[in-house]
Amino acid sequence: MEELTRLKEELNRTKSELGILFEISNAMRTTLKLDEVLYIILTGVTAHAGLGFNRAMLFLVNENEGLIEGKMGIGPDTGEEANRIWTFIEKDEMDLDDLINAYKSSGKMYDSQFNQQVKNIKITVKEEDNLLVIGYLEGMPLHLTDETIRNYRNDAVMKILNTDEVVVIPLKAKDKVNAILLADNIFTKKPISKDDIRMLIMLANQAGLAIENSRLYEQALIRSHTDSLSGLWNHVYFQNALKSELEKTKAAGSALTLIMLDIDDFKKYNDACGHQAGDTVIKEISKLIKDRSRKMDWVCRYGGEEFAVILPFTNKKEASLISERLRETIEKYPFNQEEIMAQKRITVSLGVATAPEDGVTNSELITSADRFLYKAKQLGKNQVRSYL
Repeated sequence: MEELTRLKEELNRTKSELGILFEISNAMRTTLKLDEVLYIILTGVTAHAGLGFNRAMLFLVNENEGLIEGKMGIGPDTGEEANRIWTFIEKDEMDLDDLINAYKSSGKMYDSQFNQQVKNIKITVKEEDNLLVIGYLEGMPLHLTDETIRNYRNDAVMKILNTDEVVVIPLKAKDKVNAILLADNIFTKKPISKDDIRMLIMLANQAGLAIENSRLYEQALIRSHTDSLSGLWNHVYFQNALKSELEKTKAAGSALTLIMLDIDDFKKYNDACGHQAGDTVIKEISKLIKDRSRKMDWVCRYGGEEFAVILPFTNKKEASLISERLRETIEKYPFNQEEIMAQKRITVSLGVATAPEDGVTNSELITSADRFLYKAKQLGKNQVRSYL
């Protein structure tokens, strides 16, 4: 009788575990967006309707730069916060789908200090004594308990976790580790069992493939929105980015500035030196603009010899200074055969328009920037203009 009861309990547990994994796997198939895939994986690991760990964090392997980079961490910062969040979820009877759909609809999650700490971590794969690197190189799960965790007290990740027990699970696609998942129970102190690790490994088999598919999708998306000559965002992407940033600007009640930049007398250079030389100038100017722009800026090729730079949360005065520095940089750059130009150098003219004062839609802001650019041309070129 006892044996029958035990078998029934094991059967029910197995059904429950398979149900959880099935639900998480199905959720991962609903999107190809990397941030959503990562959120689904970590929510599946931490949600009470999922595997129920207190905290989880994901690191992605950047093979090109030889780095393991922190991308997302889900978990409360304190025990009090943990109880508050868990009570809220339980009270609202939120299941895994509810949590995932809430993230998809808002596009953001609660930005805990824990998440920020995870995102700040970058480890080179040459640091062979690092916990993440060990997981990456060995490609095998690692379970650290109170007995073994003391060997990693100075590890960058362990300084964040500050826990007595953690499990490290490599995620794979095509037999290559592409991510590392860590999970612990710092608040409940619930021991991590063999069954817990087995469930994480089963989840990891699906998660590694989901991350790989998402990365391939994002690479294809970037290629489709990138100008092949300059390597900058193309015109279609520019229009979408400008619309999106204008909406954020309106919601935040802040400023956004658009710079339109045009190469002066470029037709003369093309006619004299040939289109291949002209293409080289396009590439070089593209790099100069990109290198001197901020990470939050959108640098685009508008078309022909014209470029556009979207500067979020930037007023006209700040943008005019940025534009002037950019103009000077291009004026001083030693372009090949530029001595054939009237001023013996290749220069650019720039128009600077700011939302909301110069327009609140794509069309209005582009029109204003173009008018200011045309004014700069009228006044002798090689200058920045932000008013008529």
